[in-house]
Formats: sequence, structure tokens, C-alpha cells
Amino acid sequence: MNFVGDMMKMRLAAICLLAAVLLLSACGKKDIKNGVDWPIQDFTATTQANKPLGLKDLKGKVWISDFVFTSCADVCPPMTSNMAKLQKMVKDEGLKNVEFVSFSVDPTVDSPDVLTKYAKSFGADFNNWNFLTGYSQDFIEKFATKNFKTLVKKPQEGNQVIHQTFIYLVDQDGHIRKNYSGFKDVPFEEIISDIKTLQ
Repeated sequence: MNFVGDMMKMRLAAICLLAAVLLLSACGKKDIKNGVDWPIQDFTATTQANKPLGLKDLKGKVWISDFVFTSCADVCPPMTSNMAKLQKMVKDEGLKNVEFVSFSVDPTVDSPDVLTKYAKSFGADFNNWNFLTGYSQDFIEKFATKNFKTLVKKPQEGNQVIHQTFIYLVDQDGHIRKNYSGFKDVPFEEIISDIKTLQ
């Protein structure tokens, strides 16, 4: 009888251990409502301050990202204005270790100097907001599609780059966790709430 009792106890202990492991693994990623989990591949870019920036530089920080270009005639100015508003809200909430990253989708035109002038016109705070360039057009088009599941395409005619208008929330491990409208009806409070969840 002792042997059977010991076997039952060992089985029960094994089940409890398995349940604990499963519970802990489920807690590894913070739960974001309607979220995704898209890992971002490493990249090398140049900031508006003409300094290198890559994925490793953002490790351990929550970041908000979008795709814009400085000669955009329609959606980019309101998108950048919305990002500036969000940056101020993050600061007002006292949230730390939150970065803002805007990828230029027109890197041959958007030099660091051009990006600096553009960003300043929206009151961007460069302490935690970088505007990126320094890669090829081919790179940013493939990078956006593969990692952010978004369209970027510069037509052969004209100077207007085709791109979508999402804002992305990226976690401390460089995984995209959610996307939001960045042009109209931006859910600012929801984004702030989701940042807090990740932190």
C-alpha cells in the first residue's frame, strides 16, 4: 500500500510541477488585448543626429514606431503630430524607458539634416525620439513588409512614397505587440494603457 501511495504522491507532485511551469511560461509575455507577437529582425540605421542606431540599442525599452517621410503631402504631417502628442502624454504620465522611432520611407531624400528640420517643426523631443535613415529604399520596403507587415513602395514616377499609417507598439525584446491607427482616431489612451501593461 505504501508503494502505491508513494507513486500517487510522485504523480501529484509531477502534475503540480508541470502546472507551475506552464503558468510561468504563460506569464512570460504580458497580455495585450488584441495583440500580436511579431519579432523584428536586426537593423542598422542613422539617426537625425547622424549617429548609428540598431535593434540592440532599443533592447530593454518599450518603443513606439511609425513610417513617414518629410516630403509627404498628406498623411505624414498628422501622423507625426499624433506621435508628438503621444510623446508628451508618455512624459506627462511619468513613463520611463519609452522610445519613439520613426523610419523614413524615403531615405535617399531624408538625410539626417532634413529629418532634423522636419522633426523640429513638430516639436519632437530628441531625448527619446529618433528619426531614422541611412539604409536603401529596397531595404526599408522589405524590412517594413517582413517585420511590420505593412506596405512601403516608392513608385518610379513622382516623389510620393506609398505607405500605411499605423503606429506600432514594440516590447523590450524587440517584438511588435500591437498596431493602431496613427492617422485618424488615434487611440491615445489605449496606447498609454498598453505601454503600462508591458512595463
